[in-house]
Amino acid sequence: MRSRLSGIELLPEECAPIVAKAAAELQDRDRTQIDIYQDFFAALEGLKREHRGELEFTIPSFSAFNRYSIKLATLSNRLNQTREIAATIAEKWDAKSSDDLTLIAAEAIKTLIFELLTNAGEAGLDPKGAMSLANALRAASQAQGVSTARRQKVEADFASKAEEAVKLVQRSKGLTDETASEILDQILGVGTK
Repeated sequence: MRSRLSGIELLPEECAPIVAKAAAELQDRDRTQIDIYQDFFAALEGLKREHRGELEFTIPSFSAFNRYSIKLATLSNRLNQTREIAATIAEKWDAKSSDDLTLIAAEAIKTLIFELLTNAGEAGLDPKGAMSLANALRAASQAQGVSTARRQKVEADFASKAEEAVKLVQRSKGLTDETASEILDQILGVGTK
């Protein structure tokens, strides 16, 4: 069963910039919610006057605006908590484990975005919300790419150091090239079984 659309979700597309501005101010937390709502209300009244007769809508009540604010804050908190958890765990893990964590976190963000889009229903998201979700998705995808690049760099550094170490041992112990190559293959996990 779908919940009914909120007063803010029922606003026409022309109101989207006003909603986006209010959402940004709620996120900034520099002003009180009452002050932001008063500006929001005044901007919607101005838009209504500007389009008298052409654009009809009901300005959402303060309680509807408050529910929207709480929903927005809950979403922001969930995203921040996900970032903090991922960052804390990543500090304690090696590069491979960190890569795995990055993939898990990116998938969690993608799932969250899907949930939000599904919950938004036919009303969709306001431009600011859509932009925030797009940025989160892009950041998750970039994190996956950076994680893969970092893993490849760590593996290349390890291979280079392993090769230097095997050459050093080869010279000091008088190993053949074939034996040194077999040792290096075993260290790097490319040897035949």
